[in-house]
Amino acid sequence: MEMVEADLTEPADLDALFKDVDVAFYLVHSMGGKDIDFEEQERRTAENVAAAADRAGVKQMVYLSGLHPRDRALQDLSKHMRSRERVAQILLNSDTPSLILRAATLIGSGSASFEMIRHLTERLPIMTAPQWITNQIEPLAIRDTLHYLVCAADLDKPVNQACDIGCGETYEFADLLRIYADVRGLKRRVHSIPLNLPMDRLSGFWISLVTPVPFQLTFPLAQSMAEDAVTEEDSIKDIIPDPPGGLIDYRRAVELALAAESDRGVPTSWDRSWTRFGDTEEEGVPAWASHPTDPEWAGKTLYQDVRTETTDLTAAQVWPIIEGLGGPNGWYSAPLLWRLRGIADRLIGGPGLGGRRDPRTLKAGDRLDWWRVTEVSPPNRLVLTAEMKVDGNAWLVFEVEDNEGGGSTYTQRALFEPKGLQGYLYWWVVSPFHSVIFPFMRRNILKAARDGVDSVI
Repeated sequence: MEMVEADLTEPADLDALFKDVDVAFYLVHSMGGKDIDFEEQERRTAENVAAAADRAGVKQMVYLSGLHPRDRALQDLSKHMRSRERVAQILLNSDTPSLILRAATLIGSGSASFEMIRHLTERLPIMTAPQWITNQIEPLAIRDTLHYLVCAADLDKPVNQACDIGCGETYEFADLLRIYADVRGLKRRVHSIPLNLPMDRLSGFWISLVTPVPFQLTFPLAQSMAEDAVTEEDSIKDIIPDPPGGLIDYRRAVELALAAESDRGVPTSWDRSWTRFGDTEEEGVPAWASHPTDPEWAGKTLYQDVRTETTDLTAAQVWPIIEGLGGPNGWYSAPLLWRLRGIADRLIGGPGLGGRRDPRTLKAGDRLDWWRVTEVSPPNRLVLTAEMKVDGNAWLVFEVEDNEGGGSTYTQRALFEPKGLQGYLYWWVVSPFHSVIFPFMRRNILKAARDGVDSVI
């Protein structure tokens, strides 16, 4: 693969971009930019790309556009959909054959519409929305979207045509929220306001307020939701067959997206207070799961508390203290708070502070108070998964890495993935206690390691 950098607003940059290219995929959208007229920018970049493709003799252009009512006049469409359609027409009217794939909401991590569905449903037990929540929509799984895109690179002959693509089943937008909630095991109620009011700006503002998706995206997307988005023709079947096994419905697409994220495990490092699952070096990750190149608002919400310190001790010298955590040895900070949390956990049916199998060594699968040992890699890494009663998933990760110049870097991470509003509230309530517990834990673990080394000397 060869990477070529180009500014699509500068025609002079594009000749190198299309050199020796037979098939070009045009997947550039400008909707999320700040302080720009994205309609004008998308028009200008589409004209530049079309002209450059014509000069280079590109045999096939493929553009992923938006699904909208075909009987609606261009000026009557939302700004978002109007821009998509104008780009499509620019490409169709160029000398380069262009296959326009019109799709509605794409289902998988990283899709702005899917992330809106995810975060709204996770955070709001009761959702009251404008009338557009009853509009019809035909989503499409990212898996199936990629099938169409990949097959478009190997057509029998060039195609200059616009085709609707969808999963074959229609839903109300409210159904998308309810089905997501059902897959996640959340109880949610969705209601529409029985008034046909122009609430797109208010809706966009509200969605950006309660989700991490920025207003620059939520506002035009809310505008688009005022229109039905279902397929009205099936000419794509004459060009590209359905994927093996057929198209998957919305429920299955959600299940695949969430399962792929849940199976990723705990990464080595995190760099945001909420972020996505996934190591940048991991291979074989499904396209519908979270990826490092996704926007920072994509993927599951994950809160973290990270404490790091450099010490002159080696990883091997620190490791015995880490491996000896829990049980009679305690957690090296605020023992009263740990005991109270253990008692509270037992009262609601959790394991509480249940001790440990061996006072010195750990192995994967061991119970360690209310934790389960998920990974133990002496002398560098210990991963604990919480089994306490809590609305979400929690991990405690300890890592020690030797430094080239001597000594090591100690890092401890408390990670929490909330489930539902109760999970978010839980994190916000316990966060002040973390500011007491975890700094002392880091300090006292390293102090105990130092004392152990000094006693041997």
